This record gives sequence, C-alpha cells and structure tokens, in this order.
Amino acid sequence: MVGMESSADTILDGLDDAQRLAATSVDGPVRIIACAGAGKTRTITRRIAYACANGAWHPGAALAVTFSVKAANEMRGRLTALGVADGVHVATFHSAALAQLRDVWNELCEGPFPQLIEHKTDVVSQALVRALNHEPERRVALDVEHEIDWCKVSLIAPDDYARVCAATHREPPAQLDVNRFADVYRQYELEKTARLQIDFNDILLMCAHVLDAFPDAAAHIRERIGWLTVDEYQDVSPLQHRLLRGWLGDNRNICVVGDPAQTIYSFAGATSYYLDTFADEFAPVAANVELNRDYRSTPPVVSFANRVLARSPERDGYLRLQAVKTGGPRVTSRIYETDAEEAYAVAAAIQRIVANGGRAADCAVLTRINGQQAAFVRALRERGIPYQVRRDAGWQQSAVVDMASGDASAITDEQGALSGRVTVSTIHAAKGLEFPTVFLVGLSDGLMPFHASDDPTTLEEERRVLYVGVTRAEEALHLSYARCMNERSGFVRDVSRFLR
Repeated sequence: MVGMESSADTILDGLDDAQRLAATSVDGPVRIIACAGAGKTRTITRRIAYACANGAWHPGAALAVTFSVKAANEMRGRLTALGVADGVHVATFHSAALAQLRDVWNELCEGPFPQLIEHKTDVVSQALVRALNHEPERRVALDVEHEIDWCKVSLIAPDDYARVCAATHREPPAQLDVNRFADVYRQYELEKTARLQIDFNDILLMCAHVLDAFPDAAAHIRERIGWLTVDEYQDVSPLQHRLLRGWLGDNRNICVVGDPAQTIYSFAGATSYYLDTFADEFAPVAANVELNRDYRSTPPVVSFANRVLARSPERDGYLRLQAVKTGGPRVTSRIYETDAEEAYAVAAAIQRIVANGGRAADCAVLTRINGQQAAFVRALRERGIPYQVRRDAGWQQSAVVDMASGDASAITDEQGALSGRVTVSTIHAAKGLEFPTVFLVGLSDGLMPFHASDDPTTLEEERRVLYVGVTRAEEALHLSYARCMNERSGFVRDVSRFLR
C-alpha cells in the first residue's frame, strides 16, 4: 500500500498548484478551464493516472473522449508512459459510440450492422435529384451536406428546420427556401435507409437513442463508464452533450476541460454553452479549476494574445494568460502591396531562418482559409523550401480514422516525405498544434474577420480564430497583410479591425 501511494504521488511531480488541484480532484463533477499552452493534456492524463494508481478508479471503467484521433493517440501515449494505459479507454466521441453500438447490436436487432458512409456527397446529390429533379453542382451538394451535418449535431429534425430558421434568421444553403431544404434533408435520410447506410453523426444519434430507449443495453454500456473525462469541452455540440448525459445516467463522475476563448466551430454546431454552464448543470461541483499559466509562448506572444481578447465584449468570460517563459523577440507586423509580395517576403524570411541554422519544420504559415495557401506554397517552392499543407477538412473530420482503415488526415504532403518541412495551414487545421515560429498572414478585413460582418456573434467567433492563430506561436510571431490582391486590383484592403 505504501508503494502504491508513493507511485501515485510521483505522478503529480512537476505540476503547478492549479494543475495539482485538478489532478487530485478525482471524484464528482470537475471543470477545468485551461488557456492555450496551460498543459491541459498533461493535467488530465496525470489526473487519470493518479486516480488509477491510488486505487480511486478502476482503469477498465475509465473513459476519456476527445475530438480527433491525433488527440486520442497523444493522450493514450501519455497514459502508457505513466504506466496506466491498460484498461483505460481513450477514444473520440464517434469511435467510442460506434464500439458501444456494435457491442449491443445483436441484442437489439437481428439484421446486420449498417454500413458507415465515409464520403456522403453522392448520397446528398441523389437526395437533391429526388427533391429538385435535376443534377446539382458539386458545390451545391457540399453546402447542403454541411447544412445537414449542422442540423444533426444541433438535434434539428427536417420537420423542425423551418421553425428554427425563422427563430434564428438562419438562411438555408444554395439559395434553397426552408421547405425545399427540409425536403432534401428528408430525401437524404430515405436514401441512406434504402442503402442500409449511416453517416458520421448517425453513430451518435443511434447510441443516444439506445441509451434512452433500451434499459438493458444502456445498463451494459454504462457499467463500463465509471469515470468520464471530456477534452475540448468548448467544442461539444448539443448531440454530443445528449450522448454524454446518456453515458452518465445518474453517475456524477465527470471531468470536463476546455477554453471558451478557443471556441472556433460554432458555425458547425459547436458551443461553449455547456462549458460555461457546467457548474449549474452539475451543481454542486467537486472542483472548478482555472489553468491560466501559459507554458508554451514567450511574453511578447502572450501579451499580444491577451490584447486580442481584451477588446472583446465577452472578455470577462475569457482567462487572461500569464506567461511562464521569459524573454523572446517582439511580435512583428508588416504591410505589403500585393499578395505575391507578402508570400515571397514570408518565404524569404523562412529561408533566412534555415540559413542561420534553424529548421524549416519549426516554421508555420497560418491562413484564415484554404484559398490563401497557393501563393505561399508557390513562393516556398520557388525558393526550394520544403513544405506540407494542412487544409481545413471540416470539423471533427479526423475523428473517423480509428473506426475505419486508412488515414483521414487533413495533411497533404506536396513534396514527398514529411521530415523537416514548413507547415502551411489554415488556423482551424492548426488548432492543437504549436510551432517555434508562426507567420500569421492575410490579416485584413474580409479575411480576418472573414467576410467582414457587423454581426456580433460572427465577429466574436472570428476574434477567437485570431486568438487561436496567435497562440500557436512558441517563440516568434510575425503578422502581415497585403493592401491589394495584385497590381491590377482596384480594391484596397484595410488592416483587420482586431488589430487597430
């Protein structure tokens, strides 16, 4: 027993006071608000390891869920290093739910388990043909696909769509009216059923339904979830929240960790509402811990990140970062005449870093949208600088990797092997990553915020996107934008309103 206590205490070595409080609060509802660079993965993996090592938890009844396979693999690797991976289940929401459904399927249904659609654009296109009587353009099908996804994660059925749009002033995609979109949505569901297929979000819907409607199967699933940990809780959708409440039943052993300032997928159905209201929903909470010490970034970067949030009307709901590092170069800002000039200047700066002994892999060029990347890729290629591209592949897209063969990574390596390459990425695709040197480009109104709008909700989301981009930088941060697209453009851009 003495040896077990000693091992458990050793797991806490190196944690600061707030991290230690979070790691030792192992019973009841716990909320951890963790700013960028605060060591949240370190904290929650130590918490799981500590609880298992001291006997408070049984590893086989511990479930930790996150949003991507990359994050799940990292968490699993850290638990392995701490010696408690055996038995602890670490998964994405979707892979956990899929495994649970398959485990109880034969108890519920005599038929085969439905086939999972990996690429559903064809099904959406067929639904559009049935509803509109003509073949849609690919862009239309993709827009409709995204809207159906939003409806599902928001728990909006076809019959409810018109009412929701009226209440929220939401516009259907592809210039469809609300009733016509609802018809397409219905046809999509019918087409899936005819093919004996389910989509990505059906996994969660079906599992939540089983937990609600089949007591024996629900009990079987819940008996394996004694302690639930949820990472990136600011990105939970209404559908995921419904599922996790189903997982818990009457159980109150839940720990959530997240950061309201890093909510950048609201447009796709994510919401920080559940993180913000956790203390009310699960009252009384056992612990409510704030981790605001940034171990990642230098003081100049931290100061700039705080400046971005300080101008927000919602600033009281965001943590103010406290830098742990010392020193570091100042944040630089540059204005260029054209996009090409900006791209070649960034490429030249990276070339100088490499010439002075730095590594190309330590540099990242972050854009707001995929369309900005071509100019920077061209400039890097012309200078012979190796690169890899991360395109925004959609919210939680990589969460399906561990339930199917293959690799659904958003990374496209355009020059062969991935070792020693500059990362060119959208900010969304870079979330969760960090780089010694970050070039944050295209910081003009219309790009940041994207499609400049006076809608407060949209603007706040864009502010958070900028904050996430800034906080990817460990050592050096370089900001820039171009006044014009090219020499022939008559439109002159202004600097982002977030930087004025």
